[in-house]
Amino acid sequence: MGPVRIIGAGLAGCEAALLLADAGVPVILYEQKPQHFSPAHKKEGFAELVCSNSLKADRLDSASGLLKAEMRLLGSHLLDAAETARVAAGGALAVDRDLFSAEVTRMVESHPRIEVRREEVRDLSLAREGLLLVATGPLTEGGLAAAITEMTGQDSLSFFDAAAPIVTAESIDRTKGFAASRYGRGSDDYLNCPFDKEGYEAFYAALVSAERAQLHDADKVTVYEGCMPVEIMARRGADTLRYGPLRPVGLINPATGHRPWANVQLRSEDKENSRYNLVGFQTNLKCGEEMRVFSMIPGLENAEFVRYGLMHRNSFLNSPQVLAEDLSLRCERAIFFAGQITGVEGYMESAACGLIAAHQILRRLAGKPPLALPLETMCGALMAHLSNANEDFQPMGSNMGLLPPLPERVRDKRLRYQQIALRAVDAMKHYLRAEGIAAEE
Repeated sequence: MGPVRIIGAGLAGCEAALLLADAGVPVILYEQKPQHFSPAHKKEGFAELVCSNSLKADRLDSASGLLKAEMRLLGSHLLDAAETARVAAGGALAVDRDLFSAEVTRMVESHPRIEVRREEVRDLSLAREGLLLVATGPLTEGGLAAAITEMTGQDSLSFFDAAAPIVTAESIDRTKGFAASRYGRGSDDYLNCPFDKEGYEAFYAALVSAERAQLHDADKVTVYEGCMPVEIMARRGADTLRYGPLRPVGLINPATGHRPWANVQLRSEDKENSRYNLVGFQTNLKCGEEMRVFSMIPGLENAEFVRYGLMHRNSFLNSPQVLAEDLSLRCERAIFFAGQITGVEGYMESAACGLIAAHQILRRLAGKPPLALPLETMCGALMAHLSNANEDFQPMGSNMGLLPPLPERVRDKRLRYQQIALRAVDAMKHYLRAEGIAAEE
């Protein structure tokens, strides 16, 4: 059996490589770092987390928690790495991003059936030597992007993605905030910076009038809703942030005994709690404006910024038009795609897509028909999104709205989601067993 070649050692590429290698398939994994870095990537390690260190909720009755449960059934390795690098984040799975990347890199480089080649791939000619999986992410550029566009005959769509700033822990004034998790979930894992009404209104006025950094081709930009810059979100109305990333619901300020008018949460970036990111504060403000406006947040008056927010271009395929049900190109079935370049959105969604692509490659190698994951599962629903053609195909992350409703209406939202999630897990287990795929219990 010849090797499967994978381009890109991000979350999707690493998940796919590890699953294939464990199944006995030799893999050659190509990674352009450190020879070449994208505008958003800075570290040499694999599975680098750029925008946030949160892998979102871990509860089964949440969309992201359900996705993780299904990924474990499909044989995820990156969730094991995430547990190794976990940092406290209430009900969410957040990681020390450097430790996470180091663990994934170790897992890949130490696998006897994975050969890593640190070189940039500029075209799709590797497909002449066997099956090829392209997992280069939403920042795919240069010759490879041109080769994909030429082969598919479709123009790549694009949007701009934003990341939140990070501040040092020692520069935060703890006397003006308090440690707590929303509704008391977790162990006071977030630092909270509470606004009173007057303070929030002053902050809001400064935010909506702050100067943004210049973007190239800005008139052609589509901003993905899930990564909406905070200053753009604020322009929708004075209360938009108070019902969004600054919602105070589920929090009581111990200094006043009351719920704040608005509240900014800070989440730890590492196990040592030496750095914190501003949750929900993706931004494209100029650096000086970030410091000026965000220093108006209670407790951040003298904050030291170790990373300013940034905005970068993301590209993705018009997957319903160009990809077959097994994630291979309709026009060249030896080439598969996985990760955010396909139009799934989010860290875990990208990794899940890599897992699914690897299973599809295994099916191809075994002469079996493609997997057709149940639509009741989150993975199945995400794959269906990539197949459902419409004129305005946009990236999609996991959400309960993708799943079919229960036969009978359940009014309690938490209970309804719990039942939907249990149905999904049962459907995934039943399907994988029927297909002869061992599901982790």
